[in-house]
Amino acid sequence: MLLRTAQGDQDAFASLYDHIAGPVLGIVRSVLRDPAQSEEVTQEVLVEVWRTATRFQPDKGSALSWVMTIAHRRAVDRVRSAQASTERDRKAALLERTPAYDEVAEEVDHRLEKELVRRCLKALTEMQRQALVLAYYRGLTYREVAELLAIPLGTTKARMRDGLIRMRDCLGVTS
Repeated sequence: MLLRTAQGDQDAFASLYDHIAGPVLGIVRSVLRDPAQSEEVTQEVLVEVWRTATRFQPDKGSALSWVMTIAHRRAVDRVRSAQASTERDRKAALLERTPAYDEVAEEVDHRLEKELVRRCLKALTEMQRQALVLAYYRGLTYREVAELLAIPLGTTKARMRDGLIRMRDCLGVTS
């Protein structure tokens, strides 16, 4: 029947189909386990048998062995394809959760910057440091800093301006 199918005999293929559809479905289902995918792959195998029947060589084995080899290979290919798809999806999900930056490097940079700011604050005069700490770390206004330190508003602004200039120079900030 397979040799006649290779010659384009549709009736021979219909008979062949009736003989091999069950065993093909059985081997495919044993690999895939999913009934819907098994039926789909079985259909692909039978179409492939129709298209490639000319490749069958009776001296190398039986027609059923040839068809079952095609079926097994096609089922294994489907499993591998599904595994690869799952792996791609998993990797894509991981990439979506992965931050666009290196958290460790960011934390190190942040700590280094904080340490540099602390060193630069220590280089200020006590009066400049007090004014800047009250304004920038406690969020007080010029007026509130002046009242808390019991100094005129103008003096507070001058101390903060001079302190910021020294901080800028110490931090290496260029305008």
